[in-house]
Parts: sequence; structure tokens; C-alpha cells
Amino acid sequence: MAFRRLFFPVLGLAVLAGSAHAGGFSRGTADTDILFEPGKVDFHAGATLVVPSQKFTAPPVAAADPALVGTNYLEPYVIPSVAGKISFSDNLACAGTYTHSNGAASDYAVPYGPGGKLFEEFTVAEYGLTCAIFFDSGPGRFAVLGGAFAETFDYELLAGAGLLQLEMDSTAYGWRAGFGYEVPDIALRAQLLYRSGTTHEPDGSGRLGGIIPLTPNAIGELPQSVELKVQSGIAPGWLAFGSVKWTDWSINETLTVNVPELGQTLQNHYYWRDGWTVTAGIGHSLNERVSGAVSLQWDRGVSTGYDLRTDKWLLTAGASVKDVLGGELRLGGGLSYLTSASIDQATAPDGAPVPDFGAAVDSGLAGILSASYSVRW
Repeated sequence: MAFRRLFFPVLGLAVLAGSAHAGGFSRGTADTDILFEPGKVDFHAGATLVVPSQKFTAPPVAAADPALVGTNYLEPYVIPSVAGKISFSDNLACAGTYTHSNGAASDYAVPYGPGGKLFEEFTVAEYGLTCAIFFDSGPGRFAVLGGAFAETFDYELLAGAGLLQLEMDSTAYGWRAGFGYEVPDIALRAQLLYRSGTTHEPDGSGRLGGIIPLTPNAIGELPQSVELKVQSGIAPGWLAFGSVKWTDWSINETLTVNVPELGQTLQNHYYWRDGWTVTAGIGHSLNERVSGAVSLQWDRGVSTGYDLRTDKWLLTAGASVKDVLGGELRLGGGLSYLTSASIDQATAPDGAPVPDFGAAVDSGLAGILSASYSVRW
């Protein structure tokens, strides 16, 4: 059981930091790993701060404002992560989880593009319940996982050089299922987990010029995903881990916002390809109370020339410290390298013009800090 005690906490922290700046709109991942931890009742709570920076090198051709060049458009954000587990028996455990699964935020120094955007943000909060049924199998145990989640979608837009304000929200539901196998004595664990996609049709309110009321509505999709995670002890005091995640971002073609009072439709063009995220790392125990881990992650960019989300590299490190009260403090950090990008598609597949054509950004960086605390009974 030594491997379990020393390594599982720090790996949870490494995952928290590593998923915070993955591809597409991905942010946090539900902490279903808590289902495998040994306590009858376990509780984790933490947060990750991401501070990205990527500066424009060229404005859109259709609205070539040179004041945009050299400005950063990416907003900092915080991802909460809360998980609580109850083991009803040696063979059944259930966990409630909360995180921000997806999101994006752009804040422009000057009106951006023909639409005159100043600010655009959406956040998806996920509330999940996942259970695991365990079966003894060989030297370890096999697990069948399944559950459901509800997610809320909140969207804000400030455009038209500040004259157009929109706020919308919606709720959608999905499910997850998978399998796992672990041998705690050697810290071996493999987990394959599927998460369904969702469709959102938010509506809300808005103002034009601060006076004229608006009733916008929208439609957009968030993707399904499959993730394989593997870890194993490789020598006394040492453990290796890795993961591969596929995300069906190719379903994300546009975000279409209808504003009936204006008699027009606003569109963000994406036409993404599927995302792949690959992570590998190693952990080491310093003593019975302190362990650490480092990892390297590559995320294949989803952009096909309609936006600026290209490849990312992420280096993370984390540490876990047990306190005298029986809790565990987990600290981690990372540095992400964002590759340069440009919008080089002038027309969409349906023939519509791409308003942001010609915009380009230089390579950038994102700093990541994570902290969480865990207790069990």
C-alpha cells in the first residue's frame, strides 16, 4: 500500500494542472480518480489559476486597426475542482464532482474585427455523479465506472464597439462510462473513460446602445471524449504515468448567435479538427510524507485556419505533503508554450466570408498554479 499512499495524491495534482490548458475549449476534468482512493469517505477541494499571454502580430484584413498589434487578448481564469467520495462497501463507491469543464475568454484592447468585439467569454460548469463497481481479479481489482453530469453554459458578449451587449445561459446533460484496473501494491492503475458530448441552446437578454432590449438565442455543441490513463511503479520509490486523450472537436463548426430584433445572425467560425492530448511523467517519493512528480504534455492544435488555437506544450511539476492532522496539501505549477497562429481561411465551407481573416498571433506562454487539500475518514 506504500505506493498508493505516496503517489496517488501527487498524480491527482499533476492531472489538475495538466488539464487546465489543454486544446480547444477544454479546461478542467472531473476528479473520478477519487473513486480508487482507500478511505471510506474522501474529500478533495482545489483550484487552478491559468494566466495566458499571446499577442497579435496582425489585425483582421477587414478591420485593420494597427493598435491591435502587440496586445494580449487572452484572459486569466480559475478552474475549481471539488470531489467527494463515499465507499458503501469494498465493491461499491460513488463520487460527486464539480469543475469547469470548458471555457474561453477574450478581452481586446481595441475593437476587434468587423464586429467590433471588445469582450467575449463563456464558461461551462459541470456537476457530476459517478459510481464504480469493483471486482477482485488476479492480484488486483477490476472496476466498471458509470455516471451522469449536468453542465451549465454561461455566455457574455460585448461588441459593436461597446454598443451591443448580450448575456445567455443554458443547461445540458450527459453521461460517462468506462473501465479500470488496479494493483495497489505496485501502484499499477489503468483507466479508460468515455464522456458524452452535449448540445446547448442558450437564450437570454441584451441591450443595443444600452437602451433597446434584445432577446438573443444560440446553438452550439461541445464534444465527446475518450481518455486512457496508465500508471505503474517502476522501481522502489519511483513511478511512471501517462495518458492519451481524444476529443471530438471536429463537431465544433460554428457558434451561431441569433438576435431577432436586429434581423441578423452572428457567427464565430471554427471548423476544428479532432484534438489529441498526450501526457507522460514520472513521480518520486522523498519520504513517508512528501512525494513529487513532473510531466510533459503535448496538445495537438485543433485549428484548421479559421481561428488561433494551435499546438501547445506544457511542463508541470507537483508535490504532495501530508500534515499531522491526516490531510494532504497538494501544490503544483506549470508553464505552457503556445505556438504562433494565423487565420488564413477567407471563406467558410458554406461560402460565407470569415470576418477575422488575416489576424495572426505570435507564440505565447501561459503560467499555471494549482493547489488543493484532501482529507479522508
